[in-house]
Amino acid sequence: MLKKSVIGLGIVLIIIQFIRPEKNESNDLTYDISTKYQVPSDVGNLMQVSCNDCHSNKTEYPWYSNVQPVAWWLDHHVDDGKKHLNFSEFTKKPIFVQNHKFEEIIEMVAEKEMPLPAYTYLGLHAEANLSDQQREMITDWAKVQMHYLKETYPADSLKFPKRDTSPPSN
Repeated sequence: MLKKSVIGLGIVLIIIQFIRPEKNESNDLTYDISTKYQVPSDVGNLMQVSCNDCHSNKTEYPWYSNVQPVAWWLDHHVDDGKKHLNFSEFTKKPIFVQNHKFEEIIEMVAEKEMPLPAYTYLGLHAEANLSDQQREMITDWAKVQMHYLKETYPADSLKFPKRDTSPPSN
C-alpha cells in the first residue's frame, strides 16, 4: 500500500511539472514610476534588487521557480505584491493613490516590513537585505516625491475622495 502511494505521489509530482503559471515578464514601461518621477540611479538600483521582483511587471525568476508547486506559490506571491504596489503601472493610478503609495513605501521600508523576510530567508536574495542607510535613502526619496506632489497638485486631490455615507433618498 505504501509503495502504491509513493508511486502515485511521484506520478502526480511529475504531471504537475507541466502545469505552469504564466511568468511575470512584461517589460512595458508605459506607466512606469520613472516616467513621471525622478528615480536616482542609486534608488533605482535598490528598488531593482529589493522590490521589483514582486512589485513590477518584470520578475527575475530564480532556478527553483521552474519546480512545481513552488512556481505556483511564487506566482501567487508576485500577484499579491503587484496588487498592493506595482511600479510598472504606478502612473496609471489617480494622483491620490500615487501619493498614498509613497506613504506606504515610507512606512513599510522604515518599519522593515519590506522586503518581506521570506524573500531574503536563508540567504535567498541576500542583495535585497537593506541596510539602515539604504532604507533611509528610499524613504527620503519617497518623501521628496510626496513633496513634489504637494507642490504640484491641490491638497484635496492628494487625499482619497470622501464617500457619501448618507442614506439614499426615496
